[in-house]
Amino acid sequence: MEKQETSGKLKMQKEKNTEVVASYYVGIDVGTSSVRAALVDQSGVVVDRAEEALDIWEPQPDHYEQSSNNIWTACCAVTRKVAQSVGSGRIRGLGFDATCSLVVLDKQLQPLAVNAEGDHNRNVIMWMDHRAGSQVERINRTNHGVLRYVGGVMSVEMQPPKLLWLKENLGPECWNKAGHFFDLPDYLSWKATGDLTRSLCTLVCKWTYSSDQGWDDSFWKEIGLEDIIEDNYAKIGNRVVSPGDPVGNNLTSQAASDLGLPEGIAVAASLIDAHAGGLGVIGADVTGSNLPCENQPITSRLALICGTSSCHMATSPGWKKMSCRSGPDGKYGKNERFHQRTSMISDGPIFVPGVWGPYYSAMVPGLWLNEGGQSATGKLIDHVVQGHDGYGELQKKAKSSGQHLYTYLNDRLDQLQASRPRDFLTGDLHVWPDFHGNRSPLADLTLKGMVVGLTLSKGLDDLALLYLATVQSIALGTRHILDTMKSSGHNISSLFLCGGLSKNPLFVQMHADITGLPVILSKEVESVLVGAAILGACASRDFTSIMEAMQKMAKVGKIVLPNSEHKRFHEKKYQVFLKLYKHQREYQAIMNGC
Repeated sequence: MEKQETSGKLKMQKEKNTEVVASYYVGIDVGTSSVRAALVDQSGVVVDRAEEALDIWEPQPDHYEQSSNNIWTACCAVTRKVAQSVGSGRIRGLGFDATCSLVVLDKQLQPLAVNAEGDHNRNVIMWMDHRAGSQVERINRTNHGVLRYVGGVMSVEMQPPKLLWLKENLGPECWNKAGHFFDLPDYLSWKATGDLTRSLCTLVCKWTYSSDQGWDDSFWKEIGLEDIIEDNYAKIGNRVVSPGDPVGNNLTSQAASDLGLPEGIAVAASLIDAHAGGLGVIGADVTGSNLPCENQPITSRLALICGTSSCHMATSPGWKKMSCRSGPDGKYGKNERFHQRTSMISDGPIFVPGVWGPYYSAMVPGLWLNEGGQSATGKLIDHVVQGHDGYGELQKKAKSSGQHLYTYLNDRLDQLQASRPRDFLTGDLHVWPDFHGNRSPLADLTLKGMVVGLTLSKGLDDLALLYLATVQSIALGTRHILDTMKSSGHNISSLFLCGGLSKNPLFVQMHADITGLPVILSKEVESVLVGAAILGACASRDFTSIMEAMQKMAKVGKIVLPNSEHKRFHEKKYQVFLKLYKHQREYQAIMNGC
């Protein structure tokens, strides 16, 4: 009997000793104004997170610059904090995402100034920098075939116009000394591995790289950047891998020391920050939810990543892959582009005017991606609220009540609505939200913001109403993008929201009411960080694919349904919204006329 008991105890101890140890992954997200890191487990739970502010320089209007050294230092600080939560041997992978900012290094891989002051510490042109307005206009006038894959019109936020600006405005002092141009996500993977390999995501979405054809020499020659072609595009990338694939020989000893992570763990090919948010929400398992998308493919979902700006990610099947159909000179005609766009339904790439893409395998391998967006959303709300005369009173009352500014404003709006039960509050107050130009679906950098219905009031209630109208205008902009996507062949039945603005109940409800679609929030608020961690998990080979990792690590949280009682009101608001754009065009025509 005693022998049997001893044998049983030894067996239990042996089973305990061979128990599978949980694995963790670090996701690093470099946003516009801060760096965040998270430690995420295999089920997608954020175990720990940390955040560090970033420096931003604005030397003149529309010029926004950062420092790659400052960014990397912040990455190291936040990663060291979260890595202490578990034993280092349990961290198996690292993934980065970042804004699509341009990092410039010299031939010795040192920071190179992107400004007339020659300040080499400021070597990053930020994504929201609009200095290259004339350059992007010239690029778009070429009507080159590569433009078909950016909605027909290149954005000033993309990298070719910024490169052209550097060459034309800073001259040999910058251009001839430059050795490497990185999209910020690729810069980070290089810092971690010492490998110059680029992510397919960044090159396809922001640099005109084709996933099946590579670089197009004729494009770079036509826009005046033929020297980029030298040494097989060595300055901008000639080794390309899919997001989530391992980069180089894993984490170097120096980077491991800087980051506080184990040397040799897998480092994944990176993603643009919005695309990481897409990974963190769009593939979640919705079984039993009774959502319209439950029995539909992932292509019926739109991921909306809402922060300083917003991005709208929609996919289409990749099995009917298609090359760019253009003439021998690399150009295409407007009629041809329209025909291609309208003939695509849902069995392959969908061309949507004013919406970036289609990009093959740029976010989810094997699927085409269309990316709409709004250049200013969180930034716009802050701008409107902080610029109002009632902002000081708002700060005082929010502080005295112990509430966040926007929580207080939301409560104030509830009180106003309760006192005016038949009033929708903004029936005579309308906002056009393009204070920083339109990214989608109009793709017009010159558009300005508009507010119709102002009074002489300076009080807190007036501020609350203007805040509400601004939030509604952003949701109306999302509907404008959705309608354009649908008219081109997308069939969207559900919105998956993540990002900072998804924490604001008013913002979420307005998107549900105005689009008429259910809004699904992630169980983990930090979906972008989960998306970055998914990359690290795939690079470690703990999952067989991005799709499998999304299904197991992305989790559905709260579901917000549209309020059907408000449908007629928002339909009328949308009609006014579209007229605001037409009126602005009319005003421009009058002022530009003879």
